[in-house]
Amino acid sequence: MGQFYIGADISPNPAANGEHVPLISSFWLCKKKGKEAYVNPVVDGLSYSFEVKRGVPEDPDRVGSGTKMARGANFQCLLTGTPIPANYVKAEGKAGRMGWKLMAIVAEGKRGRSYANATSEHEKLALSAQPQWRPEFPLSTHPQYMSVTNYGPSVVADLFMPRQTLALATFSETLHELHSIVLQDALDTNWKDDGISLEDGGSGPSAYADAICVYLGLGISRLANRQSTNTFWHTSRETVEQVFSRHALPFIWDTAEGNPFSTSSGNFIGQLDYLAKAVANLPAETQRSSAFQHDAQSVAYSNKVISTDPPYYDNVPYADLSDFFYVWLRYALRAYLPDAFKTMLVPKIEELVADSKRHTDSLTAEQFFMEGMTDVMRNIAIQSHPAFPVTIYYAFKQSETSEMGTASTGWETFIEAVINAGFVITGTWPVRTELTGNLKKKWNALASSIVLVCENRGVNAESISRRDFQRQLRDEMPEALETMIGGQTGQTPIAPVDLAQAAIGPGMAIYSQYEAVLNQDGTGMSVHDALVLINRSITEYLSPDSGSFDADTQFCSSWFEQYGWSHGQFGEADTLARAKGTSVDGVKTAGVAESGNGQVRLLKWSEYESDWDPGKDDRTPVWEACHQMIRRLNNQSESGAGELLAKMPEKGEAIRQLAYHLYTLCERKKWAEEARAYNELIGSWSAIVAASHEMGHKNEQIGLEL
Repeated sequence: MGQFYIGADISPNPAANGEHVPLISSFWLCKKKGKEAYVNPVVDGLSYSFEVKRGVPEDPDRVGSGTKMARGANFQCLLTGTPIPANYVKAEGKAGRMGWKLMAIVAEGKRGRSYANATSEHEKLALSAQPQWRPEFPLSTHPQYMSVTNYGPSVVADLFMPRQTLALATFSETLHELHSIVLQDALDTNWKDDGISLEDGGSGPSAYADAICVYLGLGISRLANRQSTNTFWHTSRETVEQVFSRHALPFIWDTAEGNPFSTSSGNFIGQLDYLAKAVANLPAETQRSSAFQHDAQSVAYSNKVISTDPPYYDNVPYADLSDFFYVWLRYALRAYLPDAFKTMLVPKIEELVADSKRHTDSLTAEQFFMEGMTDVMRNIAIQSHPAFPVTIYYAFKQSETSEMGTASTGWETFIEAVINAGFVITGTWPVRTELTGNLKKKWNALASSIVLVCENRGVNAESISRRDFQRQLRDEMPEALETMIGGQTGQTPIAPVDLAQAAIGPGMAIYSQYEAVLNQDGTGMSVHDALVLINRSITEYLSPDSGSFDADTQFCSSWFEQYGWSHGQFGEADTLARAKGTSVDGVKTAGVAESGNGQVRLLKWSEYESDWDPGKDDRTPVWEACHQMIRRLNNQSESGAGELLAKMPEKGEAIRQLAYHLYTLCERKKWAEEARAYNELIGSWSAIVAASHEMGHKNEQIGLEL
């Protein structure tokens, strides 16, 4: 029996006398070096088959593109070479005329995966299963997240092969028999049964049997994520990849069906092992906890410590996607958790997100979110314990950092709802709540969440003018920022990637403590305008033009902001250099730029002198020192960078401040590779300073003595 089955969707083509031809995005099976394997189509008139080939193909690009012609659902007929446009594919899918064809079988060999030709017997077997129950529940047709419905699937059952449905349904139905076995085993230990179910708060054998079935039901739900027509084959890992590799349900052309009874990816035992590990690592105590589903806008609770993770404005409408799991959970667990599964599908209208598809337009959707979230926050503010702050998680996105700073409609709307509810925001803590996958490693990913720390605003809060607000920002933000980037003794400073988020906290603490901040015309300052001023204060503090940096560094910073590492005209450079109090020849002599043929360019850190010694350099701008530190860190790790810092301890704080500034600049300009170098320098700073101490430097401090 195979471990995996690789298949493709097929569609009839009139140009090929109505023959069903494959719609394949790639013929690759394995791209590992030395183990290359791919599917080669063999055409015989108006029929075709697939054969597995091993080794590097003569035309890797052709293998990699399958029968695709362009983005989307545009394909080329394997038999006639004629194009098959996307609108035709969609029409055939919605008419129910698309099918599925097995391309290859993957088996587990002594030396890893092995690939075999597909057979008609295996294909017939894959399609022959006849499950007695199918999840015939309608799929959402949300155009942004549910594009799978554009190609035919209209109910949840359409996202599963027949034997996948049969397997998942059989696992679910087996729970009822298993529940009786677990209950009897518990009773056989003389454990007295109180006859109360898990959902009703029981603690005896009946509740125990319910709990075991709930965990197994969760395992079945996880298995659905690996047993669907939306799973696909990873040609480098040689594994079946999950349906929800991202928060959407697109249409997958090349499907991979795993064996739930195997020992490879996609098997049922693997899903249970994952759950067992998760449970074992939960920070659980012996004290019981409870979960209830209520409307957050009106639920009654008092003197509770509140920590909440609310919906995020116009982010993914999870209720639409959750139906994929809900139908299986309900089928497996409704007998044990009847209240939790009262509805046929996940409720959607009540979901508090600004989804214009559920409302008449985007303005109505925003109003729905704003009013609902304000009601939720007001309810929390009234009922939360007065002795403890309320913490609120907000999922921050990379796209919410721009040239204007850290701001977005969702972020601003969310903060406005919190403030309108009567809260003072006293802190914004970046928290990394998710692992960074391979696809994101090359990016300076922002912290997964921001935790807003909130306290109730007093009833006697006053209003202040815009000018007074700006004055308070000038007075208080520098000290707050210095604490963040300098840290306290023994603490790690805020990483540059998180500074823009964290620095919003002290700024919003000023803004939100007042009833209103009034503009000159008497209108209230918006959250958007407040965030702009807060971001401006961050930029002003970090900018080399603040007066704490030498003229060469000020020139380099301004030139870098305009040109990066690219060439610019000498005339422009000369004008800028004069304005900064230096010259092009001066920065060239300093070793940070090159000039010639009417062009000027800043040198990258990798181009700096490898044997540079600050003690022998009579012109060392902070810019040069910072990039030499980056070069040393990349080539000789923290110990090498520490050795270099020990030779110029007086420049340590300026180097760090410049790195923060340059990271912020690169982040707002979307220069990910450049930003990473500055982020890594700050991230390693404590270790670098410690290494510099070991090299004989005794005066540099890791943090500020506050």
